[in-house]
Amino acid sequence: MNMKPIHIIGGGLAGSEAAWQAAEAGVPVILHEMRPVRGTEAHKTEGLAELVCSNSFRSDDAQNNAVGLLHAEMRLAGSLIMASGDANQVPAGGALAVDRDGFSAAVTARLEAHPLITIVREEVSGLPPADWDKAIIATGPLTAPSLAEAIAAETGADALAFFDAIAPIIHFDSIDMDICWFQSRYDKVGPGGTGKDYINCPMDKAQYEAFVGALIEGQKTEFKEWEGTPYFDGCLPIEVMSERGPETLRHGPMKPMGLTNAHNPTVKAYAVVQLRQDNALGTLYNMVGFQTKLKHAEQVRIFRTIPGLENAEFARLGGLHRNTYINSPTLLDGSLQLKSRPGLRFAGQITGCEGYVESAAIGLLAGRFAAAECLGKAADLPPSTTAFGALLGHITGGHIVSDDEPGKRSFQPMNINFGLFPPAEAPKVEGKRLRGKEKTHAKRRAITARALADCRSWLGLPAMKQAAE
Repeated sequence: MNMKPIHIIGGGLAGSEAAWQAAEAGVPVILHEMRPVRGTEAHKTEGLAELVCSNSFRSDDAQNNAVGLLHAEMRLAGSLIMASGDANQVPAGGALAVDRDGFSAAVTARLEAHPLITIVREEVSGLPPADWDKAIIATGPLTAPSLAEAIAAETGADALAFFDAIAPIIHFDSIDMDICWFQSRYDKVGPGGTGKDYINCPMDKAQYEAFVGALIEGQKTEFKEWEGTPYFDGCLPIEVMSERGPETLRHGPMKPMGLTNAHNPTVKAYAVVQLRQDNALGTLYNMVGFQTKLKHAEQVRIFRTIPGLENAEFARLGGLHRNTYINSPTLLDGSLQLKSRPGLRFAGQITGCEGYVESAAIGLLAGRFAAAECLGKAADLPPSTTAFGALLGHITGGHIVSDDEPGKRSFQPMNINFGLFPPAEAPKVEGKRLRGKEKTHAKRRAITARALADCRSWLGLPAMKQAAE
């Protein structure tokens, strides 16, 4: 009872997960969240773990996808974010998507009810005071300016930044289902899905070319004061993608492959806009891959030219916000601790990871590391063969600065991917030589099987056959 609490600044996904992990380890936590005392340009509520951009946690395939593997490891570690996501999932093919309001409410309720967690609604304007002992900064991409300035002063370096974009959300009852149809790509059935989890809006060639032209010509929001700030390449605005070439979109978010028009099966669409369910009621759908910096009036005008969306009513229009992160490989040690100030850790997107799940995973690790030290133990780092270890290793030391890539832009945000894992050989099959995609898939399954086994060992869980994971 006399143990000093861990102070966590920021109640997003990373901060919420860090608080949960530390409290579950038996260490008291004070979670500081500035909303609603101070809002941000992207958040809409005061709920903890509010999802600002997409409602998707991406693929839930733990055998063949790196983010699906990270899902599985987080579940093994008792993740609050994954438990709340699973409890509030909505159909999304092979992805895990959630009802964003239900998800946030579930996370908030669990944290408020935990006997070792105290939630304080206040802005922390500077670095944690020395008497806080153990602290975690998990303020995410929308760190308040005063705290960002304090971090920069402590680290002796400018904070890094990039632009992230938000896609619009549409009311289902305003979508013309005589033109659109329900279908997952290749009829894939995912978590809680049926193989008909997306709404598809078809375009012929003339409609597509006119649409691309409208995107390029449409009026955009300008951010001249942040000139030189790059976009995160994995979340480009739709109009920026369109400027890269007339066929870019139909080979990206508007690709027609694996889809058959239920109203006209013999005619293949030239391009398809997909909408994904955004809430449990099925009353809201978001435009997949349609992050945008178009001005609001232009979004309404241009997106209503999409077949089936002529009368679309928007619950939320798209937007652009600036993300802040630090040069983690230089500033943090292997346990996410600031080298210049022992006891102070960083977690989530501010460390330079990208994505909801990655942010929560780094929060999970930071919470466990800080709790271990409060209990008189050393921080136990996850094996590099696990998704936890691969992501942590990249953030804290895996990036190499090359001579032709100088300066602060060298370290860039990254999602979890198989390129961050140590290689693994595909198991040999007697009488068969694996080649091409078959060999690639076999190597990925070898990586994921090894990762799950090593993660169970790291967590002190009994070994389990891969088929039972």
